[in-house]
Amino acid sequence: MNLRGYDEEGPLSAADALQGFIEALGVPQARIPSGTDARTGLFRSLLATRRVLVVLDNARDSAHVRPLLPGAGHSVVVVTSRERLRGLVTAEGARPLTLDVLTEQESTGLLASRLGERVAAEPAAAAEIVAVTGRLPLALAVVAARMADHPAFPLHTFAAELRPAGALLDALADGDARRVLSWSALALTDGAARLFRLLGLHPGPDLSLDAAAALAGGPQQAVRPLLQELARLHLVTENSPGRYLFHDLLRSYAAELVRTEETSTERGATLERLYDHFLHHAHAAAVLVQPQWPAVTPVPRLPSHSGDHVQDADAALLWFATEHRGLMRAVAQAERHGFETYSWQLAWALTAYLAPHGLWQDQRTVQETALVAAERVGDPVGQAMACRLLARADNRLGNLGEAESRLLRSLDLYTRLRDVTGQAQTLHNYVELCYMQGRLAEALRHGDEALRLYRLSGNQDGEARTLNAIGWLHAAEGDYERAIESCGQALERQRRAGDRNGQAATLDSLGFAYHHLARYDRAVASYDEAVALFRASADRYHEAETLVRLGESLAATGGARRAEDVWHRAAAIFDALRDPEADAVRERLSRLRDP
Repeated sequence: MNLRGYDEEGPLSAADALQGFIEALGVPQARIPSGTDARTGLFRSLLATRRVLVVLDNARDSAHVRPLLPGAGHSVVVVTSRERLRGLVTAEGARPLTLDVLTEQESTGLLASRLGERVAAEPAAAAEIVAVTGRLPLALAVVAARMADHPAFPLHTFAAELRPAGALLDALADGDARRVLSWSALALTDGAARLFRLLGLHPGPDLSLDAAAALAGGPQQAVRPLLQELARLHLVTENSPGRYLFHDLLRSYAAELVRTEETSTERGATLERLYDHFLHHAHAAAVLVQPQWPAVTPVPRLPSHSGDHVQDADAALLWFATEHRGLMRAVAQAERHGFETYSWQLAWALTAYLAPHGLWQDQRTVQETALVAAERVGDPVGQAMACRLLARADNRLGNLGEAESRLLRSLDLYTRLRDVTGQAQTLHNYVELCYMQGRLAEALRHGDEALRLYRLSGNQDGEARTLNAIGWLHAAEGDYERAIESCGQALERQRRAGDRNGQAATLDSLGFAYHHLARYDRAVASYDEAVALFRASADRYHEAETLVRLGESLAATGGARRAEDVWHRAAAIFDALRDPEADAVRERLSRLRDP
């Protein structure tokens, strides 16, 4: 029996459902009692000696189902619903079975059953269609029907049609997708319905409870039951404790609703609350992760700001790891919606996580957006910051010409702003660029000027890091004793300040100098300590770089077995970061095995 629990005309009553069942069991209509309780009693007596499978499809809630349950006997009931029906689990001992979307293999099989060899002929297009539809059976079936109507069209044309935001919902018009989705939305309380609409403004892919509270503009304790209501109706999924996944199709539907049912003023206020939440949480986390970085001054916090900030560096790293995909989207979304300052400041905070993890392409992406945002509002501070961080990403990605032009622009902007620390930071980054291009004398000049400016501004952390950079340049020139002297001064300052990441970088430089002086024991000890500190500060990219150099020192002293081990570790990290340097490390391993 289809109970029509979410039909726009209302659910089928238990009394009417019972009448249909009782008639199917052979009782004449004239003998069927009128009351629901009486019909339930008759239904149960008819099933008491039978073995019957009763399927109650599309139930509204537990109360909708209870009058239709058989009593004692050997019958089995299967109930389907958008609701989780926890009342049946608690009181009736029902066994819940939550159905997920189809697997990739099942989704591809569904397409193949409708489209035949076309799927095997264009596997990439088929995989994209499966991904865009979110592996929802309804979406796959409707899209497959459209493709079957056009057998001469290549699948990649349909995949391209589905890429733009909202395109899937339009493509499902033939399947009445909006009407089907509206059945669940209409079952919501007013508060949950409003939250569902506002979720359409979140960039995705998932969100936390405190992000939902920021959207709603209310306390977490008031928003949690609303999210639970949405989860009961499968409009969101609690994919991990306190985090909710929102399917793209439902997000598109919610985005339509928020555009039509909320004013532009309310949409703007909601977005501002969301970006306020992202920025101030990310800023606090960035300061914990990179305490030596001169921090930007964020947009003042809104009175409605919700949620507690992370309290230590480990928690900050975990928060970034969980949120970084959503933060990437938020940077772009804030720029598109006219919240430019939030965009470039959030990009700065996110870089505190991206750079140590070697996620240079992600850093380049967010800083390009940040630069566009800062340029649009004529913000020289934002432009200088974005140019410098964009240059650092370009430098690591091998775009040295673009990196240099960005650094020159950043230096000019900081000079106009009379920002001495900003000038010093930019020159420090310029040192790395010149080193990579073999311009060592010029790199030393920039390093000396950066050192002067850091001392002028009283920035001792920057001074120490620049002393290390200068030491590295002396080592590159072959003046290893001078390198050790400069790096030793840097290390002394960094140990006093507790700069773990700075110490790691300086110990790496010292290891390099000791190695070239054939003082391999000192080199290995320096590298080992650097690796431990890089790992403690979650700087995976530089940990891998140091492991490579550690392996060289070990190999030079006959420690081939340990060299092989550390190079395997380095290659694994580079692979995880999708950095092509992994191939160079594997080449070292092959030479070690076959000298």
